[in-house]
Amino acid sequence: MKTITAEEFDRKFDDGEDISAYVDWSKGVHPNRDLCPVSLELPQWLVNAINERAEKLGLTSSDLMRSWLEEALLQQAGDQADGRRDVAE
Repeated sequence: MKTITAEEFDRKFDDGEDISAYVDWSKGVHPNRDLCPVSLELPQWLVNAINERAEKLGLTSSDLMRSWLEEALLQQAGDQADGRRDVAE
């Protein structure tokens, strides 16, 4: 791995240059990505529907619900950034 100063690294990054030769990707971390258990009570019909959809997609029900929640939050954030409000608010 090559070594450069922080200022050179920042300049290369800001200029859109390839910085991969200066990064040790094996030591990278994703902050706030640890999984936390959540307890949620849902009606049985909804649990059944989620499980069926997850099976059709080849996912676990947890992965499917996590994906749906993330999409909903990103959509809501985009709507708020555009000055729109969700009807449910």
